[in-house]
Amino acid sequence: MNKDIIEGNWKVLKGEVQKRWGKLTDDHLDQVEGSRTKLSGLIQKNYGLATDAADKQIAEWESERAKAERAARDSAA
Repeated sequence: MNKDIIEGNWKVLKGEVQKRWGKLTDDHLDQVEGSRTKLSGLIQKNYGLATDAADKQIAEWESERAKAERAARDSAA
């Protein structure tokens, strides 16, 4: 998932992000506005992680989402 996809679908993705990183509040997510960099910063701050650890978690989440989206498309076809 690239940066544009996160920004373009932020309203849809906010709920998924909050499920994954439950310490992030609605106010936090409103600040993110779909920015991967801002999301990483908030994960770092709220979970006490280093930049690379937060970025790795986001990349894993993006990969999981991409796999789920492919599976959904394949099952619909």
